[in-house]
Amino acid sequence: MPTLRTSVHPPYAAYLRVYEPLAAFAEPERSYWQSYAAEGPRLTAVDEHRGRLADLTAVPPLAVPEQESRDAFVHEADGVLYLCPWRTRLRSWLALAELREELPAPLLDAAVPPVVRAQAEADWDSWRTRHPDGRPWILTSTWSIPVRWFLLFGDEEREYIPSRSELAVEGTDGHPDGLRDSRGEGQDGPGEDASADGREEADARQQNDGAKRRPAPVLRYRTPMAQARRRVARGFRVLRETLDAGPLVDGVEEVGRWLEEFHPRSLVELDYGGLVHAIPEQGLAGDRSAEEVAEGVAALRAGDPVRAGRCYRALTERWRRVQELQYAN
Repeated sequence: MPTLRTSVHPPYAAYLRVYEPLAAFAEPERSYWQSYAAEGPRLTAVDEHRGRLADLTAVPPLAVPEQESRDAFVHEADGVLYLCPWRTRLRSWLALAELREELPAPLLDAAVPPVVRAQAEADWDSWRTRHPDGRPWILTSTWSIPVRWFLLFGDEEREYIPSRSELAVEGTDGHPDGLRDSRGEGQDGPGEDASADGREEADARQQNDGAKRRPAPVLRYRTPMAQARRRVARGFRVLRETLDAGPLVDGVEEVGRWLEEFHPRSLVELDYGGLVHAIPEQGLAGDRSAEEVAEGVAALRAGDPVRAGRCYRALTERWRRVQELQYAN
């Protein structure tokens, strides 16, 4: 399927997504998603972000889309089709509520005028009345990843693809950049007939184009829903028994309740998303956050708070350095 090309980078945000099997959707939504997956383009987070940027740059800004998105992320594994609906309108309402708590009133009014917020909040109240069980398939965290999200995954489920991987990057001529067909031809014509200077110039141009299109690194975890639920339940039990009540324990419980809303044969994915642009590739390659969280929980279970504290401090300090980049000039 064709992929939409865009020069827009995703925001510095990570995503926790649930991909439900097609069978989890009732008709007529199931038939719609089946056709969507078969016929539509495979969109990315960049495509969604590009659409939202257009809304926010309008005058006045459109804080929340007028209609709910009918797009989704699509994944296939072992012959099963999985979908993660964007539900951009719902997530925009949730993000607006968080923004109201995070920004000073003058800055919030400048970004999203009060009259725009008032209309969005009225629309959300109306929507919640009609959809009391509505929930997003995607949770977003900007400039950092909550510790509780890593609790759902094991280090063996980690997938890291560096930007300078051996994956071919498609050139403007449809051939992978830097590769030529069996006749030695590229987009500049037969290599046999080109001069040495011409070949060098073409090769340099190909390399430059390839560098511009080189895909960003990818770092993600993906696990079956049953495994994620087991891990969060065990982790919550250990944390509740060994720590005082607080944001960490409450956050783990909240994630556990969110997971219960979905089909038991779903997949859960943690995607570093746009954070890969804020973290040096060496840091991404060496990142073992899920392993550190698991080690910390195991230490608490074994009655070793010193080792648990060491794991927690190392993890939070590393992510604090990333989070502070939002204030960089």
